[in-house]
Amino acid sequence: MKYASLVERLQGKRTSAWEIHHAAQVARANGEDVIVLSVGDPDFATPEPIVERAVDALRAGDTHYTAVVGREPLRAAIAKEHARTTGRTVSAANVVLCAGAQNGIFAASLCLCEAGDEVIVPEPLYLTYEACIRASGATLVPVPVDPARGFHLDCDALAAAITPRTKAIFFATPCNPTGVVMPRADLERIAQLAREHDLWVLSDEVYADLTFEREHVSIAALEGMAERTVTVASLSKSHAMAGWRVGWVIGPETLIGHLTRLALCMLYGLPGFVQEAAIAAFEHKAQIVADMREVYRRRRDVVYERLSRVPGLRCLLPEAGMFMMVDVSGCGLDTVDFTWQLFRAQGVSLLDASAFGDTAAGFVRLGFVVDEARLVEACERIAAFVGSLRLNVK
Repeated sequence: MKYASLVERLQGKRTSAWEIHHAAQVARANGEDVIVLSVGDPDFATPEPIVERAVDALRAGDTHYTAVVGREPLRAAIAKEHARTTGRTVSAANVVLCAGAQNGIFAASLCLCEAGDEVIVPEPLYLTYEACIRASGATLVPVPVDPARGFHLDCDALAAAITPRTKAIFFATPCNPTGVVMPRADLERIAQLAREHDLWVLSDEVYADLTFEREHVSIAALEGMAERTVTVASLSKSHAMAGWRVGWVIGPETLIGHLTRLALCMLYGLPGFVQEAAIAAFEHKAQIVADMREVYRRRRDVVYERLSRVPGLRCLLPEAGMFMMVDVSGCGLDTVDFTWQLFRAQGVSLLDASAFGDTAAGFVRLGFVVDEARLVEACERIAAFVGSLRLNVK
């Protein structure tokens, strides 16, 4: 039987990068002593007030269909938070719920782009962006970001990538995998380019609440950007709710209408008890986010302090999020061999960062997704593995 050409656009090197993570999950399920640092699913339990709200809703029979766009109270809470952080007035009419941020990016791609369009994305970029963009028929145009500059954007290179076919600029700030938070000056330059060339901007802000030293700025807050910006976010990382699949898209009302019709075909609304849990997440946001941010900061510092001492490794201190980029090019292995040999020898799974783009060749991505004791143990195992490589070279 013959399949549509779409299936070919949904696969490739970026999606195959998850194979080591799947292998680690199988090993752990079989009782092996593995430390899984290859995915952004933190070890925290979802905070109790959120769980209790969901349980109460279930017991009250909240198991029926809900509004496709999402319940008004939750969308209003999202709009209120967005207005607080951007200084721009938005309402529930500017918000549609989706099953996690990636679903929102996929849906927005289908509504914004079509065959013949080009979408500029700074690289390294999150693994599924390529498939999301290619599914619309558009072409992804990566703009390499120099690791020597800490993976910060070269705005001149981005400007040079714009052509008459350019339809949109997609980016994540804070960025997965690099942990880079875009400074306001870079966002101002992107906004200028978007206004001059009449481009859409999709801003993935999933990690916005988990910044450390640098303040997060949403590009939607900048002059003339609200009407051309699509903001995508979720509760997965900030509230330890990865498995709840609560995300949203904020944008112009016309776009929200298009996305709602697409959601009608794909999702038909998020479960009501999940939406009630999400409302509780916003009610308790200040304390939950503060606690999460502090835990990730401590974990980041623990890993950085230990791995920075290992000869052959070079760590980049992330400005946000739950990942660290580690340059392993001094170890004598390419990143695919490094990750698989490390996993087989020491039971630690990391992700080959070159899957996020050729710019990240030589780097692996490590997640702060287990407690400090296990992170220390993981660092010791990594150090032992790197040490064995150096002994073999000698």
